[in-house]
Amino acid sequence: DLSGSITTPDVKLNLGGEFIKESSATTFLRQRGYGWLLEVEDDDPEDNKPLLEELDIDLKDIYYKIRCVLMPMPSLGFNRQVVRDNPDFWGPLAVVLFFSMISLYGQFKVVSWIITIWIFGSLTIFLLARVLGGEVAYGQVLGVIGYSLLPLIVIAPVLLVVGSFEVVSTLIKLFGVFWAAYSAASLLVGEEFKTKKPLLIYPIFLLYIYFLSLYTGV
Repeated sequence: DLSGSITTPDVKLNLGGEFIKESSATTFLRQRGYGWLLEVEDDDPEDNKPLLEELDIDLKDIYYKIRCVLMPMPSLGFNRQVVRDNPDFWGPLAVVLFFSMISLYGQFKVVSWIITIWIFGSLTIFLLARVLGGEVAYGQVLGVIGYSLLPLIVIAPVLLVVGSFEVVSTLIKLFGVFWAAYSAASLLVGEEFKTKKPLLIYPIFLLYIYFLSLYTGV
């Protein structure tokens, strides 16, 4: 007959200069090669990013692009090509959603229709630009068309005030459409189109007329 006792070795861990005694279960697992079950991974710094950074949303960049679209005159000194050369998705989407919410006095069904027109209207402009020989990506067209809805948003409260004056209201609508179309065309229609510029400017102009009609209900 064999008799005796087995004592657990007193194993200690050095954590930050302090010795902590391991439990019997921890020691048992380590002795039999299962210590990896007790390992704890270090926190990944990638998991601690702010939400805006995680979603790739740069508010300063969006604000700068909004100013570039609302003030398209070259004399103001804005680098307007950043709207085309550095496209983003969240800024144009926010502009399109805001325009959708104020259109047709907040009827919710028009929101999905305006987003659809934005996506497929931009696709049409993109395909036409590529056929005419332009070097532009669909993401760039999507961003420019979306941001350039801002002039129509600016004139929306003015139309509520002068809506009873048909002549003034019509002039403001024309001004808003020309403003939006000029902002978009000046970014999308480059020198590579040469004599073909009107073939791309015209559908851009028609697209913003249609956007305005969705707002006014004409």
